[in-house]
Amino acid sequence: MLVDGMALLFRAYYATATSGYIRRTKSGIPTNAIYGFIRYFWDAVQNFDPTHVVCCWDLGGKTFRGEHFSAYKGNRPEAPEDLVPQFSLIRDVMDSMGVPNIGAEGYEADDCIGTLAAKFSQDMDVMVLSGDHDLLQLVSERTTVIIMKKGHGNYKVYTPETLYEERQLHPRQIIDVKALMGDASDNYPGVRGIGEKTAHKLIQEYGSIEGLLDNLDQVSKSIRAKIEADLEMLHLSRRLAEIHCAAPVACALETCQLSLDEQAVVDKFEELEMKSLCHLLGVV
Repeated sequence: MLVDGMALLFRAYYATATSGYIRRTKSGIPTNAIYGFIRYFWDAVQNFDPTHVVCCWDLGGKTFRGEHFSAYKGNRPEAPEDLVPQFSLIRDVMDSMGVPNIGAEGYEADDCIGTLAAKFSQDMDVMVLSGDHDLLQLVSERTTVIIMKKGHGNYKVYTPETLYEERQLHPRQIIDVKALMGDASDNYPGVRGIGEKTAHKLIQEYGSIEGLLDNLDQVSKSIRAKIEADLEMLHLSRRLAEIHCAAPVACALETCQLSLDEQAVVDKFEELEMKSLCHLLGVV
C-alpha cells in the first residue's frame, strides 16, 4: 500500500480543526492531525490488509511543474500554523511504526507514488491510498486506487473496470480530460472556456488529445476556436496533469514490510500523549 501522506494529514487536520478544538500535548505541541492520520491509516490497513506499506510526502519547495508554469499551485494558502509542526512529527511516528517515508526534491508525493507503483506492480498487486482523484490515472490491472470518501472508513475502490463504469474513461484519459479542463486547485487553466463536461465528452469521443487535434474539423466552431487559441496551454496543462513515474526514489521491498515494533510504537505514542492509539493498534 502506497499512502499519500499529505492527503491523509490535511484531511485529519481539517476534520478536527473546524470544530475549533486542537488536540495538544501538555507542553502545547499540536497533535490533532497526527492523531487523526493514525486513525485513518490504521483503518485502511485493517480494511485492505497490505503486507508492505510506504508513505509518500511532498517535501515543499519548487517542483519541476513550478518551473514549467510559475503560477502552478500559486493560489494555495499557507498551511495553518498548528499543522506545520505536525509535518515532521508524523514522519517520526511512521518511522516508529517501521513505515518508510519517501519523498524527492523537485517532485510531488504523486510522482513518488507513481514511480513506486510502476516498480512494485511488476511483481505484486499495489494499492494507493489517497483522497486525490488525480491518482486515478495510475489505475491498472495491478494497481488499485483507494479514494477516501467523506466519513470515517468510507472508501471507493477503483480498478480499470470500476473507473470505466463510473466515468467511461480509461486511466490515461484522466490526464487528457484534465489537460482540457484545467485544475482550479492546482491553478492551471487548461483550455479557457472548456469545462469538465465538455472535456469529458471530447475525450470519450476522440480517445485522446491527439485524436481530438487530428479531428478538429469535426468539432463545433466555438470549441475549435477555443482549442486553437489555447493550444500551447493545452499541451502545458497536460504535462502538469501527468504524474511523473520516473522520480528519483527507491525503496527496497524488505524495508517496507509492515511489522510493528511494539515497544517503539508505545514509546512514541506515550511521548505524544496518545496512549489510546496503542489500544487501536493492539500494542498495549
